[in-house]
Amino acid sequence: MKALLKKSLSLFLALGLAGSLAACSSDSSGGAQGESNGKIKLTLWDQSVGTTDPSAKLLPEIVEKWNSEHPDIQVERTGTTGEQYKTKVKTSIAAGESPDLFYGMGGGSFMQPYIKSGNVLEITSYLTDDIKERMGPGMAEAINMDGKIYTLPVYTHIANLYVNTELFEQAGAKIPTTYNELLDAVTKLKAAGITPAVIGEKDRWPGMYWYDMIAMRQAGNAAVIEAFKDPSKWDSPDFVAAATKMQQLAQAGAFNSSMFSMSYDEMLGAFNAGKGAMMFQANWVNAGIEDPSSSAVKGKVKVIPFPVFEDGKGTSTEIFGGAVDGFYISQTTKHPKEATEFLMYLSEQLGTQGFLAGAGLPSWKTDSLDTSSLSSLDLSAADIMKTATSFIAWWDNILPAESAEAHKNLVAQLLAGDVTPEEFCKQMAQLKPTELSL
Repeated sequence: MKALLKKSLSLFLALGLAGSLAACSSDSSGGAQGESNGKIKLTLWDQSVGTTDPSAKLLPEIVEKWNSEHPDIQVERTGTTGEQYKTKVKTSIAAGESPDLFYGMGGGSFMQPYIKSGNVLEITSYLTDDIKERMGPGMAEAINMDGKIYTLPVYTHIANLYVNTELFEQAGAKIPTTYNELLDAVTKLKAAGITPAVIGEKDRWPGMYWYDMIAMRQAGNAAVIEAFKDPSKWDSPDFVAAATKMQQLAQAGAFNSSMFSMSYDEMLGAFNAGKGAMMFQANWVNAGIEDPSSSAVKGKVKVIPFPVFEDGKGTSTEIFGGAVDGFYISQTTKHPKEATEFLMYLSEQLGTQGFLAGAGLPSWKTDSLDTSSLSSLDLSAADIMKTATSFIAWWDNILPAESAEAHKNLVAQLLAGDVTPEEFCKQMAQLKPTELSL
């Protein structure tokens, strides 16, 4: 398991680091700051906002606790929603401004160059054996990049299929373990007047998740990795078959008719309101599903591995995800020692408290934690991860930035029926190879 995590987590970290170097102005929403009235000020940027993200509640609490315990080192936090965060990061990098600390979100494909250009602080010399020992199995190795460390782990995320068992029972549908069973479930759910699955394709990446998982089940993880290295292999029978299945599901009415106008947050809201029988997402959705104050489906949802295909080469133990979240420090910070101290505090506090809150699978040791309150979704996701024989992280982290955008656009066109599976694969073959060592 350690080796598996190391490969896929290192992949994310190799990518994710540089991107958010964002924002280094002198105001509270900007970047690295010096001293004010004898106090050191550090700025923190993240994308944890909204009611569906448990980190949005935890982050300000952790920052407030740190500030109360460290009166001479004060942290000012700014949270920005996902897509806006990407734009904010890009703008600040272009302007040569960056905050002291930032969240390395999953847009890693455009972040890698900024590590190479020295925009991220290497923190290897600041880390003690004690902090490394407190990490979960394989995590210390996972964040080691050619003998250098730039971040600390927080959560681990994997994507699986969420099914509303109540709606399945109403439709007389079987929870699918194969592609044919998935098609049969779609037919029965549609006949019962139930939307089979919801996608928030307005943000494009939720649809990408569906295709990427289908391709992994059809071709197998090894073939997907080879295609990342040699894009001509995207135009091959297995990937044409995957695109055909994706389009077949769309044409069968598997997805909500509003998918192109529905955002990711609206997708979560619809699923949590019981307006869709299935959703394919990562385990960061668990807390929202289990929140009794905002979810109508608490206790009615089961998380399962995505179905295998009768004619496919992929297996249920080939996992989509495995990427670890992390915060990073700008090379331009005036207080690297203090920033690293806060990074260590933030990463462990958010990682452990977030695990208990359902924000992600643990990247820190949990022996001393009372996990009795964890939901069945959290426990099931952890059990699925234990079965893993291989991981592939989010494809838009692996593909170069322009190719990642092109891939998401192509998936949207495939869903809309604007391209055939064969045309889709021919255009996929025009993408650039990954810049990473897979």
